[in-house]
Amino acid sequence: MGAPHRFINDYKMNDFSSPRPARRLPWFVAGVGIPLIGVALLVTGQRPEPTSTEITPEVTDASATAELAAVTSAADENPPETAAAPATPATVAAEPKPIPLGIPLTMKVRSGDSLDRMFKRNSLDRTDLANIMYLETARKHLRLIKPGDEIHVRQDNGHVVRLDKSISLGEILSIRDTADGYIAKTIEEPLSKRAVRTTGTIDSSLFLAAAEAGISDRTIMNLAGIFAWDVDFMLDIRAGDEFTLVYEEIWKKGERVAEGDILAAEFVNQGERFRAIRFADASGRIDYYTPDGKSVRKAFVRAPLSFSRISSNFNPKRRHPKLNKIRAHRGVDYAAPTGTPIKAAGDGKIIHRARKGGYGNTVIVQHGGNITTLYAHMSKYGRARVGSRVRQGDVIGYVGATGLATGPHLHYEYRRNGVHLNPRTVKLPDAQPIDSQYLIDFEEAAAPLIQQLDSTRPMRVAENG
Repeated sequence: MGAPHRFINDYKMNDFSSPRPARRLPWFVAGVGIPLIGVALLVTGQRPEPTSTEITPEVTDASATAELAAVTSAADENPPETAAAPATPATVAAEPKPIPLGIPLTMKVRSGDSLDRMFKRNSLDRTDLANIMYLETARKHLRLIKPGDEIHVRQDNGHVVRLDKSISLGEILSIRDTADGYIAKTIEEPLSKRAVRTTGTIDSSLFLAAAEAGISDRTIMNLAGIFAWDVDFMLDIRAGDEFTLVYEEIWKKGERVAEGDILAAEFVNQGERFRAIRFADASGRIDYYTPDGKSVRKAFVRAPLSFSRISSNFNPKRRHPKLNKIRAHRGVDYAAPTGTPIKAAGDGKIIHRARKGGYGNTVIVQHGGNITTLYAHMSKYGRARVGSRVRQGDVIGYVGATGLATGPHLHYEYRRNGVHLNPRTVKLPDAQPIDSQYLIDFEEAAAPLIQQLDSTRPMRVAENG
């Protein structure tokens, strides 16, 4: 019987006992294909990427096998000079997986908003919010948000990849999603300061003059605060009054973002000139001083309210508007809206905080030098109680119309040794001058600033900080 027959996949019989002729196709591959591959390598400068399975042509002829081996060996030993090293599977696997940047989203806080409401409105995952608020740093800076705040988010299909919020002029809260979960930290943003000089003349209002000079209401209020001991900005201002400021501009990333401290100031009120220089001594104390080193502060301010109007002046022979008879008006009335804060005119101790006849709700403060100040017709009191120490500028109550008052206003009295004096004209005691040990340092720091106040040219100092 002949040799057995086997079936292969195409269901045709194949006689495995018969000798098979040598295949000539691999010679074509070796003789033609390899030179073509070599040409391709010279053009591209790269070797073909290795594959996980190498297919070797099946050759049964011994001489053909030897020739194919020689050609293959020659190709391996003499690669093209421009060929690069082949990438290995291990190298590819070692490359880190890129973190998705996400789609940028800016959420602006509205009145009555909460973070939960904002996440819901913007289709963000509130589980992410819970995980973020679990972090102490995030919780500290995100617990309180106010209308107008902006929160910058990058999200990927609702998942928060990144969250940033400005927490101060030079600091931001930065939250990132990592392989280990969310991390939160604060990052300082570099700021620079530039000193600039500006001047203004008052025609109708201090605020309009400030706007024309290119400075903010905040800065002009600070100016009024510096000279509050010498100038009553509610009554003493006249058309033609002038001011000169040397102040800081704060810049971030090439953009002006805010106005900083006033470095030097001059105010000319009805022909009288006042000057102040900012100085920080080695102990860290910061204050304003006259060019000769005296404090611009006084023991008392002229007016315990900011920018109201005087409705009734000090007048020993005034006719009372309610009682309709002559009754001395031993103080000054400042008309202002109900709820306007009333500030202590000087350092002292509260000795009365209660209703007092026609004065209505009243606070009396005892100061040094046997001086007392009285504040009447309050709608409500501040936090300080009888016996509490208060500092100049502390809020001790709010404007109202209690007692014999025809409308909301503050009645303010100044007494020395029990005698009523006109708060607007009385000579106020000076505060302490600059410490003598810092006087030389002050003079050196003040000289260039005084020069700028004297200058008639625009000034912009090179940035610092």
